[in-house]
Parts: sequence; C-alpha cells; structure tokens
Amino acid sequence: MWRQFIVLCLLLPACAQARVWTGVVSHVSDGDTLWIRPVDGSVPRKVRLLGLDAPELCQAGGVAARAALQALVAGKPVQVNVNFQDSYDRDLGRLRVDGRDVGEALVSAGHAWSSRWHNNRGPYAAQEDAARAAGLGLFGDPAPEMPGDFRKRHGACQSPR
Repeated sequence: MWRQFIVLCLLLPACAQARVWTGVVSHVSDGDTLWIRPVDGSVPRKVRLLGLDAPELCQAGGVAARAALQALVAGKPVQVNVNFQDSYDRDLGRLRVDGRDVGEALVSAGHAWSSRWHNNRGPYAAQEDAARAAGLGLFGDPAPEMPGDFRKRHGACQSPR
C-alpha cells in the first residue's frame, strides 16, 4: 500500500503540470473571465483567471474591474498557463500579456482580491496589501465586500435578456 502511495505522489506533479497555449483575447466577460481565440485556429476558449477574485458585474467595482481587464488584454496576444478546468468547462489558469502577469496587475491596481483558500491568502496577497494601503480601486471603500460574500447574499448577477 505504501509503495502505491509513493508512486502516486511521484506521478502527481507530472500530471498537474500546466498546459501552455497562446491566443488573442476576443471578449472580456467580467473582471476575471475572458474568451481567447487560440493561434492554432481552434475554437475560442473561455478562461477564468486563477489566483484572484474580481467583483461581480452588478457589484460595486465590477464594471471597473472588467474595464481594467479589457484595457490590459483586449485584442492582444496572450500566453495562457492552464492548471485545471472547472465544472463550467472553463480553463483555469494564469495569463501573461507583454510578459506581464495579468492577475498581478489587476490585484495591484485594486480591481480584484487575491484568492483565499482556508488560511492561505493567495498568490497576490502582497499586491492586495499594497493596493489596500494605497486605497486603490475597490479598496478606496473602507469595507469592500468580497465577491464570494456578495454572491451568498445576492446570488450571481443576471445578464440582461
């Protein structure tokens, strides 16, 4: 049994390696979700940025977060490092444009929170702290509501029909 466990532990890092692809951003849905057309000509992929959580569109700061993401990436070639796929068939990963980490840029400008998981403050905790200290973006509000809390209270934003 221990032998199988050790083999599994050795194989997991190889299975968990990110898949990297490039494409051009064709649409920004909100502050942390966008559509990218792969350069290989395959169908556009929906990508959710990993490591951050942007406000919902109907939440304070949501429209500004989407506009900030659009300004960073719209129509530009990007590199996508996919770590997982979620239950909505979105690629979950990190995005780079012009050599810059898009998630880091959004959190640094106060347009998103670093993702939290249990006691871990996430990959962009230092950037969030700096944005808070400077009162940037959504952190200009002394008590901005995290998107997860907003969704619990209000549900997901409804798209206009």
